[in-house]
Amino acid sequence: MIGIVDYNMGNLASVQNAFDKLGSKTNIESNPDKLQAYDKLLLPGVGAFGDAMEHLNRNGMNEAIIEYAQSGKPILGICLGMQLLFDTSREFGEHKGLGLIEGEIVAFDKTQFNHPLKVPHMGWNELFVTHDTPLFEGLNDPYLYFVHSFHALCDDKFVIGKSFYGYEFIAAVNRENVYGIQPHPEKSHDNGLKILKNFINL
Repeated sequence: MIGIVDYNMGNLASVQNAFDKLGSKTNIESNPDKLQAYDKLLLPGVGAFGDAMEHLNRNGMNEAIIEYAQSGKPILGICLGMQLLFDTSREFGEHKGLGLIEGEIVAFDKTQFNHPLKVPHMGWNELFVTHDTPLFEGLNDPYLYFVHSFHALCDDKFVIGKSFYGYEFIAAVNRENVYGIQPHPEKSHDNGLKILKNFINL
């Protein structure tokens, strides 16, 4: 059973529908005391980092997610859910994240271009797999759907995928049992379903 964390910020129905297509049982969970009962945990997300962390902190879900990660069971963060895995974000101020992966979330740098870089980065883009990982098994630099204005900065040892929008940016990360991807697999058709299937099989 996969738990989908509910913190009033994610497109939960579309994520759950994607797992339904794969025949995997999921439950949308808002009670932090119940997280440990799940085999895997998915942290979706659409919205602002600070608001998301406020929701997670309000009922202790932040501590429950950290405890879950320490148990060694797989966690996958999607889009904002991936960004929440990091130490901090500079989105509308500075906000503390879950601290499961060392690094920070920053805005796309629009200052280095002769023409304006349109933000958010929205649409289909190629994800270049930089390290072998079971999350991307059977995929060869897939095209996936992105919608985001901020991206991660971290040590290369955590990076398993990059993409390019004006410049190269980190699009997927992994630290032990904790995974994160910036694109939306639930909106990425067959390639996205393959990623979710690989997560199920971890």
